[in-house]
Amino acid sequence: MGASDRMMTTDLAELVRYHGITQFLYREARLQDEHRFLEWEALWTDDATYWIPANGEQTDPELDMSILYDNRSRIGLRIRQFLTGKRYSQMPTSRLRRVIGNVEVLGDEPGGTRVTANMVLYESHRRGQTVWAARNEYLLRQVDGQWRLAFKKVALVNNDKALTTMAFLM
Repeated sequence: MGASDRMMTTDLAELVRYHGITQFLYREARLQDEHRFLEWEALWTDDATYWIPANGEQTDPELDMSILYDNRSRIGLRIRQFLTGKRYSQMPTSRLRRVIGNVEVLGDEPGGTRVTANMVLYESHRRGQTVWAARNEYLLRQVDGQWRLAFKKVALVNNDKALTTMAFLM
């Protein structure tokens, strides 16, 4: 096998990997939009962290204010609470649609593969309509041959002003 053949094989492998990662991110978004939270919960690793900073591009959830800063156990608890039907801010349930784009695979590091993507989320609810925009950062990990979320950070663009209730999971 010559150098150009090896390069083509490497390029093809990277393309296949990129496709798998983007399909995983699209699936995660769809499960959230469809309120299929038990399936969405299964996408997380046991040691996962889910973080939505409160102000701008914060870098340390231990030092900065957060809208949400959950470990794996807390993610599961939020879902179980939501499924009780006693989340009155979500009665009726918000209609949601996310668009994920500008997906970049930044590379491998200890613990997984670092990925970023832009997200626009449209929410329709009885209180009105809201458009949320964010830069998402992920640490994805292969578990039993499947991509899983080890870390997700949702850096909202419009968090520099008062936020309406966010009674769904970003």
